[in-house]
Amino acid sequence: MYELHDNRPDDPRYRAFLSRMFTPLRARVQPGASGLDFGCGPGPTLSAMFRASGVACADYDPFFRDDRALLTRRYDFIACTEVVEHLSDPAGVLQQLWSMLQPGGWLGVMTKRITTESAFATWHYIRDPTHVAFFSDETFLWIGRRFGAPVHFDSKDVVLLGPI
Repeated sequence: MYELHDNRPDDPRYRAFLSRMFTPLRARVQPGASGLDFGCGPGPTLSAMFRASGVACADYDPFFRDDRALLTRRYDFIACTEVVEHLSDPAGVLQQLWSMLQPGGWLGVMTKRITTESAFATWHYIRDPTHVAFFSDETFLWIGRRFGAPVHFDSKDVVLLGPI
């Protein structure tokens, strides 16, 4: 299904879309930081944006760049853009990613959030059969309490947890 998306690194619209994660996360990481784009897809772009800004960022995707050694390292930040809604075990994966952060690290999650129960019933996001997990502000506040992390709602679909 993901192969049907037209997410090319040279597409200005795709880069603008990813800027919703890049801009607030980049503002919070220090020069010399090292990050991971978890779920980078077939055309890693967010990591290229970080590298162009002078910040190292590796690419991991279980389908397109399955280098498991990257999952044994520690990072100053980890970004997950449009990933968590596809996870059958989001709690387990988020816990794993959280454990991979250095002290002072940031976890960035980009996903559309549920706003109300009535809106959920007609929401286009639930019609995608690959979307199996859904999140609300309350969900992220619960995750933040579980991790002992501040939660920053940067925009309607970007949440930053940290620093730890």
